[in-house]
Amino acid sequence: MIDCELPTEGRNPRTLDVDTLPTLEVLRVINSEDATVPTVVASVLPEVARLVDLAVESLRAGGRVHYFGAGTSGRLAVLDAAELPPTFGIWGRVVAHQAGGPGALSQAVSDVEDDVELGRRDARDVRSGDIAIGIAASGRTPYVVGALRAAAGVGARTALISCNPHTPYGDEVEVHIGLATGPEVISGSTRMKAGTATKLVLNSFSTTLMIRMGRTYSNLMVSVNALNAKLRARLVRILTEATGMDAHICEKALAEAGGNTRVALVSLLGEVPASRATVLLEETDGGVREALQRLRSA
Repeated sequence: MIDCELPTEGRNPRTLDVDTLPTLEVLRVINSEDATVPTVVASVLPEVARLVDLAVESLRAGGRVHYFGAGTSGRLAVLDAAELPPTFGIWGRVVAHQAGGPGALSQAVSDVEDDVELGRRDARDVRSGDIAIGIAASGRTPYVVGALRAAAGVGARTALISCNPHTPYGDEVEVHIGLATGPEVISGSTRMKAGTATKLVLNSFSTTLMIRMGRTYSNLMVSVNALNAKLRARLVRILTEATGMDAHICEKALAEAGGNTRVALVSLLGEVPASRATVLLEETDGGVREALQRLRSA
């Protein structure tokens, strides 16, 4: 039976005749509904900003960010966490927990989202000082609730991303990002607007978090290490764009930095050896601008 208390489960009055429309009109209806999502996300940016600040505080203190989700929500969490190491060079600091484990990524695993105890068990490696972020379109998925309560029980910060702004579980966490995406084109198909809104929030959250952690310089990816010839060529291009210097100079600096782009960048812009650049980056948790500021103020 459809739970009409959940916004995403209601019938959308704008799509009641969607099954009678020609193909192009169906696509236009879906596109029209999708076009409402960015406005919904814009309305919760203050809450996203608060979550970013909590996560920055946690990571700088040595903690980790944990995502917990089931179904589509869990898959989006896994995707977001998986993209961060190759893009920003941050390993093991943002971890996704999918209800049902790896097998649930490619196909649905029945009953796991309703397993509160499974959520508690999956949160067993959350520590005080970490931040646990539950992702649930309904805002009340038992697996997610179990994980967040377990995380709070050990002193972790907690947050919830949902498409149910009025879920009572929002009062249990420090930050509730309640996305008012409303009923789906197909009732209850939360892989659609709810999934899109969740993906946009996760993109914004994790990218802003990485920027705040100094994992970029300007709008350039400078936290990727040169592990092969293709990447080395790409990173030389990044260095030339960031410094305005000749490609041969940048290639030499990258080699002296052991393939570490941030070390090479600080070395080039700060006019210091790679060894000095390495120390500066260690002192500033990897932040290029902070390392350069220390050089200028020395």
